[in-house]
Amino acid sequence: MVLSRKSLTIIASLFISALSFAGIAQHEEHAASSPTQEAHAEAAHSDSHDTHAEPTDVRGKIKAHINHHVLDSHDFTLFSDEETGMHFGFPLPVILVDEGFHVFSSSKFHHGKEVAESNGKYYAINHHDGKIYRTDAQGTITNDAKGHPTNVHPLDLSITKSVLTILFTALLMFWIFTSLAKSYAKNNGIATGIGRFFEPLVVFIRDEIAIPNIGQKYHRKYMGYLLTIFFFILFLNLFGLTPLGINVTGNIAITFALAILTFLITTFTAKKDYWMHMFWMPGVPKPMRIILAPIELLGAFIKPFSLMIRLYANIFAGHIVLMSIIGLIFIFKSWIGSSLSFGLAFVLSILEILVAFLQAYIFTMLSALYFGSAVEEHHHDEAHH
Repeated sequence: MVLSRKSLTIIASLFISALSFAGIAQHEEHAASSPTQEAHAEAAHSDSHDTHAEPTDVRGKIKAHINHHVLDSHDFTLFSDEETGMHFGFPLPVILVDEGFHVFSSSKFHHGKEVAESNGKYYAINHHDGKIYRTDAQGTITNDAKGHPTNVHPLDLSITKSVLTILFTALLMFWIFTSLAKSYAKNNGIATGIGRFFEPLVVFIRDEIAIPNIGQKYHRKYMGYLLTIFFFILFLNLFGLTPLGINVTGNIAITFALAILTFLITTFTAKKDYWMHMFWMPGVPKPMRIILAPIELLGAFIKPFSLMIRLYANIFAGHIVLMSIIGLIFIFKSWIGSSLSFGLAFVLSILEILVAFLQAYIFTMLSALYFGSAVEEHHHDEAHH
């Protein structure tokens, strides 16, 4: 089976969609106590300009670490030394649209401790929501009565940790499946190398997801997207299980972009029978058609919404639960409690690997089901009775 070139187009679409929502994605930054950040704690606690302090108790540190892990970041920190305050990793490009483009390195923020200057404008990261706001030279962030910053929030198109992971995943998929396609051409349809591992998954998606839900006639039309979305979600889910602090599919902005792609493909490839059964169902009394039409239309929007929430909630909750159990190791002072926590965390990690595959399968299967309903050919024999 030779993969379609349409997969490359879909990969680019996924990247562009995710990048478009980078401005509304949450960003992670390490908290710091600094005169330039005194106003940052104001959004979380009160209207007074108190200096934000890192939690000193074990429970507080664990909670802060979990919050940092599930949020996005403008730098890629591998690990930090709490005693020296050193961060080991690398900065990422910050791209802001604020009366022109502002491009600079995230190292200017010094992990949220400093104010960054670009073309005469000053920007600071609000520790409460992780977003970048325009400030004065002192990094002052003011808040309204509800604690929301009133500073100008520029359009953020930065290459964050999540965007970098998406780019890496896209390149990885391009390399894997290009190699698989070339091996088919060179070996008379026989996969070699790493392709031998992925070929059964490709055949499974075709034979167990695409054909049963879409049909033999139209399944090839959607195979490029189904293969791309399955492996894209799977790889990101697996990367999220590493200690690198990656949580792409646990970000609702990303799952929203993926669900929108499924919605748009379903909408713009649907046949007229799809719309007829939505707005004027055959075989149903006309008064009931008027009542059911708005419900059916609402259902068309609920379907992608359920895709978005299902993937986001399962992955996000998995990260929270797993890291909370790992945190119990540092709370318990006895070897019994720590050992039990370690064992439970190990078992849950194995379960999370299953969840990574399961969520990719569910998203792909439901997308195929929606595509199948869009191209299904209906026979209206009941209209002649």
